[in-house]
Amino acid sequence: MLFNSFQFLLFFPIVTILYFLLPYKLRWLHLLVASCIFYMAFVPVYILILFFTIVIDYIAGLKIELAIGKKRKLFLVVSLLANIGVLAVFKYYNFFTGNINNAFAASGSDFHLPLLSILLPIGLSFHTFQAMSYTIEVYRGQQKAERHFGIYALYVMFYPQLVAGPIERPQNLLHQFYEQHDFNLDNCKEGLKQMLWGFFKKIVIADRLAQVVKVVYNHPENQAGPALAIGTVFFAFQIYCDFSGYSDIAIGAARVMGFNLMKNFNRPYFARSISEFWTRWHISLSTWFKDYLYIPLGGNRVSKSRLYLNLSIVFVVSGLWHGANWTFIAWGALHAFYLIFGLATKPARVKMLSAIGITEHSRIFTILAVLSTLCLATFAWIFFRAASMHDALFISTHLFSGWGQALSPHGLKTVITAVGGNDTIIGAFNLTLGCALILFLELAQRKAAHIPVLDIFNNSNRILRWGFYYLLIISILLIGVYDNQEFIYFQF
Repeated sequence: MLFNSFQFLLFFPIVTILYFLLPYKLRWLHLLVASCIFYMAFVPVYILILFFTIVIDYIAGLKIELAIGKKRKLFLVVSLLANIGVLAVFKYYNFFTGNINNAFAASGSDFHLPLLSILLPIGLSFHTFQAMSYTIEVYRGQQKAERHFGIYALYVMFYPQLVAGPIERPQNLLHQFYEQHDFNLDNCKEGLKQMLWGFFKKIVIADRLAQVVKVVYNHPENQAGPALAIGTVFFAFQIYCDFSGYSDIAIGAARVMGFNLMKNFNRPYFARSISEFWTRWHISLSTWFKDYLYIPLGGNRVSKSRLYLNLSIVFVVSGLWHGANWTFIAWGALHAFYLIFGLATKPARVKMLSAIGITEHSRIFTILAVLSTLCLATFAWIFFRAASMHDALFISTHLFSGWGQALSPHGLKTVITAVGGNDTIIGAFNLTLGCALILFLELAQRKAAHIPVLDIFNNSNRILRWGFYYLLIISILLIGVYDNQEFIYFQF
């Protein structure tokens, strides 16, 4: 079920009201049934895949806790193989098989492996990683094995964050299902405000930007450099508003019922380096890779060459996690290159800036660092969004072509009309204004980054505060896109 659907407008209040009306002992069952209905709204049969991994990991957790010696690791390996095996079949089999077939075809061989005609289950990577974190934490002794099968199933399937995160750790979420959450007006207000902000980012900003991005990226060979640049910048804001919007709705929906989910975004486009960007973007995934892959590889407590290798492995795997396509691998590898290059050149860059009187703590340094990081992240999004490596390379090599002609008044109008269709200049202006609003509010939030964006109005005049809330609601109703467009990260 999509958050931006009329189904959810009925589902959410009904589930929430029933949650508070039901006796405490039945609430876990109510949430589990509701989560099953939520997931089955996509492809019902795929709930069997979830059930398979839930049973395996539930049993593995109990066995790991009771076992001693090498048997503990054996049960962990079985659990991890089951989860990774599901990913391998549904997400990566056709990718690797297709590349093997292409390699044999290029060598003149008739050898051909069969491809599978299956759909990728919604959010497979998310709930798989959440399940894996459970067995790993039990193995490490950081989490006791869950005895209640229904509660464990709910941990994996909790509907707000089931299909696109945040990827929760058992220490944060499991115990909350045992707590009695009475209706709390403050939780309700704060949760609904965060949901409102998420809906605005998704329906008004992201989905309208998507209309322009599709025009550019579906046929990049038909676009000049300015149009490619506009489409790329708009995609940077589209994916941010789309994914962070989902996280806001998920966190807000859980908050209304009294559950606290981890923060998944923290003003990433104000990061001063790519390293900092990854502490602000999709925090639940970046910390997952840090804790379960980067640190076990040795982290940064190794030689410089090994550190660079560790970073490369983590980001290439991260790229592959996002999708079975060479474009995602290239996107991850590009971020690894950014980090490695940044580490290798930092002393020289600091020395060069110091020579002209710019220190790391100066305002001009912060501005330059934020702008350069934003440019690097935006350029990398080309590989994330492009349909193929051919398209990605075409866009990245033609970004700066045709600008002379486009800078004329007639040329600028032609470019905007080409990418904006019927919306033309007014539409492009409105989209740019929407992106600017996101940045402005997050800039205003900088001294209170721990609170949701709309909470910066808490101390404002009541007329201003409620006026802005109503403006968001009216914008969603009047200019929102209602075509049930999936969230970008559902495909992962």
